Amino acid sequence: MISLDTHVLVRALMGTVNRKEKMLLSSHPWSVSSIVLWEIARLVQLGRVEMDLNDAGFKRILSAITCWPLDLDVCVRSTRLDFQGDPADELIAATAIVHNVPLLTRDRAIRRSKLVPFAG
Repeated sequence: MISLDTHVLVRALMGTVNRKEKMLLSSHPWSVSSIVLWEIARLVQLGRVEMDLNDAGFKRILSAITCWPLDLDVCVRSTRLDFQGDPADELIAATAIVHNVPLLTRDRAIRRSKLVPFAG
């Protein structure tokens, strides 16, 4: 299983991932921090991403993805990272750490972390 950050999930849903990401995505079940779903909804609201969040196909795809909750362990871990980013990125990274699930991200701040397990 791998965990996807928001932008990788959006790119995967739109079919615009790179070759390495495509290989990883095709060979592992997907998971996300629950904050990723909020970020997608916000990106749609702001007009930065075009998706129909009420589409049955979209909901079917999301229902097949493990969604990790923002529980106390994740929230506390997000305050003990070796990088600072926006709060959503910190929660995404903390989720990967707490659940020991490699994270697939392009985010440079997160990628500099020595604590986060990474996919690929």
